[in-house]
Parts: sequence; structure tokens; C-alpha cells
Amino acid sequence: MKRIRRLLLAVAALTTVALGLSACGGSSDKNTLTVYSGREEEIVAPLLAKFEAASGIKLDVRYGSSSELAAQLADEGDNSPADVFFAQDAGAIGSIVDRLAPLPATALDRIPKRYRDPGGRWIGTSGRSRVVAYNTKALTAADLPDRVVDYTDKKYRGRLGIAPTNASFQAFVTGMRLDIGDDKTRVFLNALKANDPKIYPKNLPIVEAIASGEIDLGLVNHYYLALLKAEQPDAPVANHFLTPGDPGALVNVAGIGILTTSKKQDAAVKFVDYLLSDEGQRFYTTESAESEYPLVAGVPGPAGLPPLAQLQGTASVSAVKLSDLGKEERATLEMLNEVGLTS
Repeated sequence: MKRIRRLLLAVAALTTVALGLSACGGSSDKNTLTVYSGREEEIVAPLLAKFEAASGIKLDVRYGSSSELAAQLADEGDNSPADVFFAQDAGAIGSIVDRLAPLPATALDRIPKRYRDPGGRWIGTSGRSRVVAYNTKALTAADLPDRVVDYTDKKYRGRLGIAPTNASFQAFVTGMRLDIGDDKTRVFLNALKANDPKIYPKNLPIVEAIASGEIDLGLVNHYYLALLKAEQPDAPVANHFLTPGDPGALVNVAGIGILTTSKKQDAAVKFVDYLLSDEGQRFYTTESAESEYPLVAGVPGPAGLPPLAQLQGTASVSAVKLSDLGKEERATLEMLNEVGLTS
């Protein structure tokens, strides 16, 4: 456990140095917010630019892995320069929930309860489903199982791509642990590793590898297909949605929270409010390439995709609470390390 924490903090420190950033103090300009973003720059930079133009507030954005940034925030403590943490998934932001300030009821009321912290300290901004992306020249939808555990079958040996250091994969594993227990999850992970999966740093390289024929399948978030198609419209890749409630079909959210140590609470709330506004939510379906799901009622979801409610399933089908992912993140990292999918 300590080894994993040291590794995460070391990587986070290297990321900060590489960006030429200091971890000992944020901007003193009252009209500048320091945002730690686990969301990739190519995905959210246009949305953040829209907020700057609309509000007159400048964003000093520090991009990195959500898990690395969460570890960095924990290490920085009260000396963190961050005002806001914009995380890729509920697990990463939930892991530092005690460092986040309660959000206003006006913001919380815009998002269904299942997509926010019960204590009101973080809130989902957009949704996504885990899927199996596949090469349509090598496979058809009829070839593919509807349960993630079946992808450890030997016929998929060496053909599957995963990103075990990525926050979304780690959240999926945490959801599996909460759903079927540690013993069965460990069996799955060991079988997955024994099947010689190809390891990638994040989701987009997986779908790119599927398109090139390097691999035939990958465990990813649904919206990476749209990002790929924006660059390669004819790429022979499609998404296979698993059975709602299956651990491999976890519906997760990007989440945002305001640090208790921020001295710019009012500006930070304006940022959160913008992301939850109709304009901020429509970005995902009218301007963004990745086609995530808006979470605010009344904002239509992406065309051509199953409705979010259909993917989520009923409460009895999908028992995993997103608010539980954060408290289990460390145990998941430990399990991945023990299995040998991370080091």
C-alpha cells in the first residue's frame, strides 16, 4: 500500500515538474482559478475556454492522471494551490472527499442523487459507460459476450487491450469488487493477466490500436470511439454495450469538487455552475467530439447512443454506488499491484 502511494506521488511530482508548475502556491490573482484536471486536455479544453469567455475568470489548468492528481492533493494538504479538482471518475474524486467543501444546493439539485456525493462535496458533470470496443473486420457484435468475465476466454488471448493505470479502469475494478466481492474479482484479474492482454496508458491508444489491427478488442469508456471517429471516420471500430448491471458496464461520471483550502470559493462555484448549466451540458452533444452523456434533466443525450437510463439499469440491477468508489480506491490499487497488472 505504501509502495503504491509513493509511486503515485512520484509520478505526480514528475508530472508537475514537467509542466513547469510549482506545488507550493497557486495564482494570487482573484480572477484566476487553479484547476487540477484529470480530464484530458484534448477533451475539455474547449469547454474550459467557453467558461473563461463567458465569465472573465482565467483558469490555470494542471492536467494529469486523476489518480496521480488525487495523490498529489492528499500530499499537498493545506498547502495545495488547487482551487478545484476536475476528475475523470467518481473514484478518484471520492478518494479525497474529506478535502472538498460542500457545494450549494442550487448546484446539487441539478444532478440526480446517484451521480453525486451524498454529502454534497462533489458532483458529476457528465456520464459514460464502460464498453468493449472491437474491430469490425475481425469480429461482429454477435461474436461478443455480454459479460466482462467472459473476455478471459482463451480465444481472446493477446487480442484485448486494457489500461490498468487509468482511473476509469481502476473504477471499473472497484465497482466489480463492490458488486461480486474481492475473491471473484481477483480470480477475474488473474485470468485477465494470464490471457496476455496488451497494456496501454489510457483509453484512446486502445481504440487507435483496435483501428490499426494491433488488437481486436479493448475495455474502454464509450466516448473514445467518437474521438477516434473524429480523426478516422472510416476506422473499423464499434462499441459493444454489455448487459446493464454487469461490472463491465459500469456507468461512471466525471466529477468536480472545490477544495476547502481554496480562497476563491465564489469563483469556484461559478465554474461548477457553468459546467452544470444547460450551455455547459449541451457542450457534450453539440460541440464536443467525445459524446458523453449530459446529467442535467432536459438536456438531450448523444444521438445514436442508448439512453443513459437504459445503460444504468434499475437500482436492483446496478447496486454499486458511485460514492463508494473513492473509499475503496487504495484497496483496488493494491489488488492490481498484487496481480501484476500494475507495478
